[in-house]
This record gives sequence, structure tokens and C-alpha cells, in this order.
Amino acid sequence: MNLIIDAGNSAVKLAFFEEGKLITTQLIDPVFDQFKGVLDNNPKVESILICDVRGINWSFLDSIFDAKRIFILDSSWKFPFRVDYQSPETLGTDRIGLMAAASKMYPKQNVLVIDVGSCITYDVLTHENVYVGGMISPGYQMRYKSLKEFTGKLPLIMHNSIKNSFGKDTQTSIQAGVFHGVFYEIQGQIVHFREKYTDLTIILTGGDCLQLSKRLKNPIFAHPNFLVKGLDFILEHNKK
Repeated sequence: MNLIIDAGNSAVKLAFFEEGKLITTQLIDPVFDQFKGVLDNNPKVESILICDVRGINWSFLDSIFDAKRIFILDSSWKFPFRVDYQSPETLGTDRIGLMAAASKMYPKQNVLVIDVGSCITYDVLTHENVYVGGMISPGYQMRYKSLKEFTGKLPLIMHNSIKNSFGKDTQTSIQAGVFHGVFYEIQGQIVHFREKYTDLTIILTGGDCLQLSKRLKNPIFAHPNFLVKGLDFILEHNKK
């Protein structure tokens, strides 16, 4: 059994895999006590792969698991795809995992993966299995926080996916602006990438992927666990 740790900017997600099949996922705080309980309850875990974009100190894992079987993904690993990126050493490990999932699940296709998280990333894998790069823009929470941070009076608002195109007060005006700003950005980027790549397969993943996919008009595959599936694939690829 493989344990995949996806340490994003807003949450740490655990995913358990057996022979490439996702068994279960859970969210957790990156502290000793919680991880010890998880590992005690899952004695079949043989390898741990960490994908960390936050920079957490994972040394506490060494005292509860065999350090030789704890792996931290970085750009020096062997990828199941070719990279056409000017600075591969700066490529985020989350984007690497997403492209690995695209390579495995949609071979010989042009694939656009849109990950809606703390940032929104757009990444393209061609039908020749080449990662050609992508885009990064602010996600929901970053937009809410920037409105609070860079204005004198606007409050920090909790995110809400709303259907109304305009608000009736300050709170709903901010929510409408942020939600529809993200929505129309994604919709416009899909049009942009479709002009560049024929027969483009579009994958939407991340926190709001299921709700967003229902409202976008283009044929889209929503995969909430797309990243962890790609990370498990990379782990097995490098074991071999």
C-alpha cells in the first residue's frame, strides 16, 4: 500500500492506494500525533510519497515510519512524460503530479488540466506526451484576501458559489465578483486553449471542480482526486 501526502496551501490530504487503485482519502493536520494514529491504523503502508507546496518540516515522520521508504517529490525524479519547460527545477510538484495523471489516464491526447486551489493552474500535456507549460493565476481565497488587504474598508468574506450575477450588499457583491471572475476566467481560458490545440480534453480538479464543471458549457471531466492519482503513478514509475 502507498500513502500519498498532498500538502497544499490550504489543507493536507492523505490518499491510500493499493496496486494503483485509490482506496480512501482524508484531510489531516501535519502533526506527529495524527500521523502516528493514521499509520498505526494502516500497517500495510509500505511507501510514503510527499508532494509539498507549503514547505512543512516532515522530519517527525522518521520516528514513526521507516525513513528509507519516505520520499519527497522534486524535479529530479523521472517523469512519465517529457518536459518542455525552461526552468524544470522550479516546476511545482503539484503540477508534475497533475501531468502524470494526464499521461496515465488520457494517453495520446491533448489535455488541459485546470486545478482550482489556492492558485488556479492551467497546464497542457500534448498528444505526444510532452508537457509544454501553462499558466498560474490567483484562486478564490487569494482574491478575497487581496480585497481585504489592499482596501481600507472592504471586509474579508467567506467564499460562496452563487448564481446571481450581481450582489445586493457588500458581502454578496464581493462573492459574486470573485465567483464570476473565476468562472469567466476559466471559461475564457478554455476557449483560448481550444484555439491552440485540436481535440482538447479538459480536466477540472481542485476544491470546486464538481460545481464549476456543471456550469461550464464545454465538455469537461471533473476529477477531485486527479492529483493524488498522478502522484501514485509517479511513485510506482520511479520504483520500477
